[in-house]
Amino acid sequence: MSELKKQLVTIIEEKQLTSLFQPIVSLAAQQVFSFEALIRGPSNSIFHNPISLFSCAEQFDLTIELEHACRKASIRQYAQLNLKHKLFLNVSPNVLLHPDFKKGETLRFLKDNNISPDSVVIEITEQQPIDDFNIMRTALNHYRDMGFQIALDDLGAGYSSLRVWTELMPDYVKIDRHFIENIDQDSVKLNFVRSIQSMATASNCQVIAEGIETEAEYLTIEALGITFGQGYYFARPCAQPETEIAPHLFSNSKVNQAKPISKHSKLIEEIIKTTPPTKPETTVKSVLNLFQKETQLEFLPIVKDGFCSGIIYRDQFLIKLFSSQFGIELHGKQAISLFLINPVQSFDKNTAIEQVSQKLTHHLRNDHTFIITHKGNYLGTGTVIDLLEEITKQQVKSAQHANPLTLLPGITPINEKINFFLHEKQPFAIAYFDLDHFKPFNDHYGYNAGDEAIKLVSRLIQENMDSEMDFIGHIGGDDFIVIARHHHWQEKCQAILKAFEQQAPQYYTEKDRINKGIHGHNRQGKACFFPLLSLSIGIVAPEAASSCSSHIEIADIASEAKHQAKLLPGNSYFINRRMPESVKPEAKVHTFSTQEKHLQLVN
Repeated sequence: MSELKKQLVTIIEEKQLTSLFQPIVSLAAQQVFSFEALIRGPSNSIFHNPISLFSCAEQFDLTIELEHACRKASIRQYAQLNLKHKLFLNVSPNVLLHPDFKKGETLRFLKDNNISPDSVVIEITEQQPIDDFNIMRTALNHYRDMGFQIALDDLGAGYSSLRVWTELMPDYVKIDRHFIENIDQDSVKLNFVRSIQSMATASNCQVIAEGIETEAEYLTIEALGITFGQGYYFARPCAQPETEIAPHLFSNSKVNQAKPISKHSKLIEEIIKTTPPTKPETTVKSVLNLFQKETQLEFLPIVKDGFCSGIIYRDQFLIKLFSSQFGIELHGKQAISLFLINPVQSFDKNTAIEQVSQKLTHHLRNDHTFIITHKGNYLGTGTVIDLLEEITKQQVKSAQHANPLTLLPGITPINEKINFFLHEKQPFAIAYFDLDHFKPFNDHYGYNAGDEAIKLVSRLIQENMDSEMDFIGHIGGDDFIVIARHHHWQEKCQAILKAFEQQAPQYYTEKDRINKGIHGHNRQGKACFFPLLSLSIGIVAPEAASSCSSHIEIADIASEAKHQAKLLPGNSYFINRRMPESVKPEAKVHTFSTQEKHLQLVN
């Protein structure tokens, strides 16, 4: 036996492994949801690095023994720390399916440490391809029957990982850190993660974004509606982890969970129903008695230590129970969590109704129920019917304030949305769009042509801005407002100006295009020559917007920025970074054309 193998055997046999724990954070509840156990060898050994540890174990055919020791160490330390959150344990498929794998050992370790299986998630690491999905599904169903949940690690990095997802149907998928790194600057990664989120919603699966290291990455992930996040931005792996995340790391630091001012952004707590839950260990017979006693009870949440693991629907429960040959005699003493449980989506009570609607869209049913929580703990339930009624009310109200030409929200919802983001301390920029020389164009070509020019601006804004992150409003006439939350708001404004410069001339006759303008009269009645339509954008940068106290201050700064932009020739934008009541503004002036772009500082 080589010296290196002897060292590894000693580490395994003498329990010299240490488990570190890294939090997985609920982005909606803004608190720790679970911990992933990460193994380290002795600090004075080359096996301290997990890559060296596991690669040597594979080389010496000790992988099964090592993983066995890792799980034992992780469970023991988890119990010693008295952590109440879920525990993610890494398991490789080749070990899980190996003939020498000791079945039941994990469950025995948990029982020895008074830990329930429903507190544990088996995280499948895809370091090698899965050869037989049927055998793998059987193995994972065995764990599910005992109460464990399943997670798929590093989605997008392994062997045919999308197939693994659809074959194994895990409860959680963890997106590989490659797709999270610089996601705020990479539209391909952004769209990939957005697609994964849509697929997860449709398959009753929850997404965990791994490797979040910067605030910009976190803000992008949060805006996409991803449920959970993990990475150095929140906390590094630690032997004695903190169970709370610093409030300042979150986008709006909802310490007091205050309601937004916006009437158009109602929270899901508006439709909460207090539904008494039961525990996972409640017997099937007890649940049957409860349904028989409470004839109006349509579903029953399964909750333990504040966490809801799923829902029992009355009809499904009774059909499954009484369609069995022996029914209550066979299953009566069985725990309800092992008999029948439906995965369920949960939302913090401070989640906007629109966000809940988007996440439920892919599998909408009239009888669909979801869980409402507060800081990760069960509060009550909501139903799709109540959600639809509330959304209908909002749509009616929005229609009352929509611009009839573009159907975009008008001034009232714009102001309410600005106040909402200010109140929630969410960063945003304001872009105020206005057409130059619009009145003489409208007088010369008629109101139909004027309407077409306005609709062009509307279309270009909607095509270039992010419909999921940015709020687009139409004040009236040729004035538009965008509340831009996407980090690339400046590049998007440039793209709009470029597109407008290319497309606006189509609304002129060939003669006027050649002359590059039209003859008309100004507001004083004097004959003038007016250049072709151009677009001016006054922008309030995020640092200036965040220092304002209301939409009124924002409007003042935006109007000033728009005025400065209109003083410039052609399609231009002006960025105002001035704070209210500051001594001197620092502003940036940009004149855009297809040939050149000028930049100068204004003192």
